This record gives sequence, structure tokens and C-alpha cells, in this order.
Amino acid sequence: MNIVVLFFAVLAVIAAWWLSHQGITTKPWLETGEIGDTGASPFPPAKIGLGVFLAVVGSLFALFFSAYLMRMNMLEPSVAAGASLPAPRILWLNTGLLILSSAALQWAQIAARRRERESLKVGLLAGGGCAVAFLVGQLIAWRQLADAGYLVTGNAAAGFFYLITAVHGLHLLGGLIALGATSLKVWEGVTMEEAQTSVELCAVYWHFLLLIWLVFFALLFLADPVRGGSGLVALICRTF
Repeated sequence: MNIVVLFFAVLAVIAAWWLSHQGITTKPWLETGEIGDTGASPFPPAKIGLGVFLAVVGSLFALFFSAYLMRMNMLEPSVAAGASLPAPRILWLNTGLLILSSAALQWAQIAARRRERESLKVGLLAGGGCAVAFLVGQLIAWRQLADAGYLVTGNAAAGFFYLITAVHGLHLLGGLIALGATSLKVWEGVTMEEAQTSVELCAVYWHFLLLIWLVFFALLFLADPVRGGSGLVALICRTF
């Protein structure tokens, strides 16, 4: 449970830092200026909406992680004995792809701020391409598990793996739709000022999904849910 608490703490710190940079702490009654001249909103609705959505999604995954740890702690010692064997290497590759995708979106965000349209296009393409490759890699991991006989209903640990990776993948797929819409606007020649907000939202969303995956990845390989075990994947992928 300590890992789940730490995850909530990290989410809270990140949310506080991000909101502080969006002007959420601004006191409008202390602002100076002409009466009726409100200017731009200190906290754009799109950014606040994304922040609320990420808080809800983060809570959902935290519940998944908590349920996973509780279930793994209930396993018999005989099951724990086989939990130290290596896991599919494809998951390491997938992790690298998602890191590259997040880095590419960060690059695109910086390019948008600098009004560098060509660099922005490269960043969007690289980020989207790596994200698609990540999803393909996850499907390959699923296929390997299914071929080895680890189905959704055949093993509690495998069920958690399929559930969490499926929900994470669906959120990434939704992000790809938004990223595609943003990319289309950039290619159609929308002004960089208009593109900047959309790119920033996509980048924040990608960083969040990367954080979720890294936490889950740590649970798979570094957590000790089964006495002396090395994680969920090592438990359900003994034949790889």
C-alpha cells in the first residue's frame, strides 16, 4: 500500500505544480486595470478541464494498483516460488517507446512556443508514431501471454495485467485521436498561437500516461507483492 500512497502523493505534487503555473492561485480582486477590462482568463477552461480529468483517471489507476497489490499479497507461498523468472522483453521495448513518445511531444511543445512549425510537425509525427508502436507492442505482449496459456479468466494476476494495460491503452488511443486533430490543424496552417495550447495539452496528457505506465512497470518488476517475488509479469510469464 505504500506504493499507492506514494503514487497519490506524486500526483498531488504534480497537480499542485501544474495548476500553480496556470494562474489558478491568481486573486482577481487584487488585480489592477480598467473596470470591465478582465483580460484573458488566468486559468483557461481547457487546461483546468484536463487537470480534473487527469485527477479522476489517476484515482482510477491508483485503485487498480491497490487492488492488484492486495490480490498479490493473498497468493500462496507455493505460487511465490516461481515468481522470479524473467519476463517478456517486449515490455522493456514498449516502455522505451512510450518514453520517446513523451519526449517527442515535449519537443513539439517547445517548438510551438518558439514558433518553429517544421520542428513542431516532426515532434508530432514522432510522438504519434512511437505511441502507435507502443500499442502494437502491447498487443504483441498480449499475444505472447495468450499463446502461453495465460488468459483473462485463467489467472488472477494475468487478469490484472490485461485489465490495467487495456485501460491504459484505451486512454492512449483517445490521446492519439486528439493528437491527430491537433496535427491536422498544424498541417492546415493554423496560427502557432492557436496550435500552442492544443500541443501543450497533448504533451501534458502524454507525460501523465507515461507516469502511469512507469508506476505500473515498477509494480511489475520492482514491487514485492508476493514474498520475495519480482512482480506480476515475472509471475505470469514463467515460460518466456
